[in-house]
Amino acid sequence: MIKLFSDNRKIRATQISVGTATSLAALKVVTALFTGSMSILASAIDSLLDIGMSLVNYFAVRHAEKPADDDHPYGHGKFETLATLFQAVIITVSGLFVLYESGRRLLGDVELVQLEGGMWVLAISAAASYAITRHLRRVARETDSSALEADSLHYSMDVYTNLALLLGLALIRWTGAAWIDPLLSFFVGLYIIHEAYDLVKHSMRDVLDAELPATVRKEVESLINAHKHRLIDFHNLRTRRAGSQKIMDFHITVCKEMTVQEAHEITDHLEERIKQEISNADVIIHVEPCERVDCPGRSHCAAAKARPGQAWEDLMDQNLGPAPDTDRDTGK
Repeated sequence: MIKLFSDNRKIRATQISVGTATSLAALKVVTALFTGSMSILASAIDSLLDIGMSLVNYFAVRHAEKPADDDHPYGHGKFETLATLFQAVIITVSGLFVLYESGRRLLGDVELVQLEGGMWVLAISAAASYAITRHLRRVARETDSSALEADSLHYSMDVYTNLALLLGLALIRWTGAAWIDPLLSFFVGLYIIHEAYDLVKHSMRDVLDAELPATVRKEVESLINAHKHRLIDFHNLRTRRAGSQKIMDFHITVCKEMTVQEAHEITDHLEERIKQEISNADVIIHVEPCERVDCPGRSHCAAAKARPGQAWEDLMDQNLGPAPDTDRDTGK
């Protein structure tokens, strides 16, 4: 039996997106040819671009989901970022075309027929776009996918533009002012270019390795502070994003008289806790010994008073979960 949809939620969402965009584009192109409406044609072009962008997202997400390898030790997450940038370029080109064609029609004669059919198509398109927007946004939020977030943003814009064009055709039908059609499509073109700008701004943050949002950093700091009874301090916290991955690294300072095993247990447990609380986290922890000149010694150091192996009893008392398998190679 042939499977129509992938078991992977992100890939399945892109497949649904491609199917929806294809159906809407076909319906709008046929309607635009019959009615002669520039606004419906502009909406059809937007849906044709949706097909291309959803296909790009499909292949980008599939590639981004591949595990890290020798050539890509940090994974393939930035394929999603590249897909978002590609979407922005295509959207900009389509917006410029709509502006050009709308301006040409504003200066010429406009003849529209079968407006009722066009109104029905725009209403159906708005409803379908609303449904796919909710689905993509939900999956993007749960999987933290920048490509799906960009796709959901584009479809949400389709909802507003289709409703605006529907209102415009209704006004044309009541007033007979055919110039309203290219005027509305001109504003749709401006809106498309504005959307492209937002996508570029969003994706460039990932390309330039901008810090993760302050809420994520505060959550990481809170998780580290939950281990403060075993640490001297932490510093040099750095974060960035690669597609759905949240990459972070920081330094912790421990008592210099701790054994390697004890320090390893602390970092291993901390790493696992961060991964449990923050989805798609990739954590690197560097351990440094305390360099206090007036070191009081292990027996008087607050971070090293516990006997060897007691660290996890303390942590479990705070409901931080079981100790990880310390035999596992963490690369630290």
